[in-house]
Amino acid sequence: MSRPATTVTREDYERREGETLAPYAARSAETQGRVHPEPEHAYRTAYQRDRDRVVHSTAFRRLEYKTQVFLTHEGDHFRTRLTHTLEVAQIARTLARALDLNEDLTEAAALAHDLGHTPFGHSGEEALQELMKDHGGFEHNRHGVRIVDTLEHPYPGFRGLNLTYEVRECIAKHATGYDHPAPAEFGSGPPPLEGQIVELADSIAYDSHDLDDALAMGIMEAEALADLDIFRQAAADFAKSLADLSLDQRIRRIAKLLIDLMVTDAITTSAEAIRAAGVGSVEDVRRADRRLIGLSAALEPKVRELETLLLAQVYGHKRVAPKMTEAKRLVARLFEAYRADPTRLPPNYRRRVGEEGLERIICDYVAGMTDRFAQAEYRRLCDM
Repeated sequence: MSRPATTVTREDYERREGETLAPYAARSAETQGRVHPEPEHAYRTAYQRDRDRVVHSTAFRRLEYKTQVFLTHEGDHFRTRLTHTLEVAQIARTLARALDLNEDLTEAAALAHDLGHTPFGHSGEEALQELMKDHGGFEHNRHGVRIVDTLEHPYPGFRGLNLTYEVRECIAKHATGYDHPAPAEFGSGPPPLEGQIVELADSIAYDSHDLDDALAMGIMEAEALADLDIFRQAAADFAKSLADLSLDQRIRRIAKLLIDLMVTDAITTSAEAIRAAGVGSVEDVRRADRRLIGLSAALEPKVRELETLLLAQVYGHKRVAPKMTEAKRLVARLFEAYRADPTRLPPNYRRRVGEEGLERIICDYVAGMTDRFAQAEYRRLCDM
């Protein structure tokens, strides 16, 4: 006899969260809410709605044509800011599921974590940091909050996406080796564990895929990696699957297996750290004196060794660094072109100059550009 058709409501999801998630996980029914109150949805929890709002946003779509490491015109197979974001979300969900945390909050935060990135990756951010140092500064996580709170405008009743406090907190507090936000609005403590997972997933993703892209582009040789401690560990852990491969094939395979190695280590290490900290609620997590999601003391230095090599041989490579320098110059010249003649800005941006200042509005506009739109605007305004 066939099973009768059923529906699963928001209340059902909330009940499942209450019954199955760890006590220190964020529960959608206990969210601190939205800036603008809205009726709850019949079939989606608050965090599921946040995830969907992020995916449907203009800023999310633009990530497809924003640089991760290699400029988007270098080739169709290299990571962009969008594909990086999707990889982060996949890794983060695996971690959240294994640790009995809220997958929906984790996914929403992961998909939103890079919305504030500029064109041309960190080079574009460095250019805007310099240009904005006397005008309130620029940091891409804080700008990400500005995007979801103000710059997106899909709803008639308010500006922004009106995301929950917890998703906005995770965006604002997102800290990695390259990110150092200072989100006064959300307090000084760590974000919920779901946000901490996204931080680690971000690092795991870029360590692995930047290496993978560098090998594919031919700017890093397999021999340079063979003696790294983390590669030796991976070679030992996955010896059977690597036995019949050449050195080059083995290194490329290990570059992909690094994700599995780091995720497995993170699950066991984080579970023990959570247990040792004795946290029993989200507020306990926020009051903790350190982040509880991370890699083991044995693996952490091996990962740092890999990142040092990436910094020297990939990010500083002669095929990468000059293009990043040129990208910074392009962003700076675009900014100055709009400052010299604000009528070049679109009308919907010009209307806000009186409220927030010319430099902040130019920053909003330039930061939101894709690589190719920034290049087109540069040719139109500056390359004469």
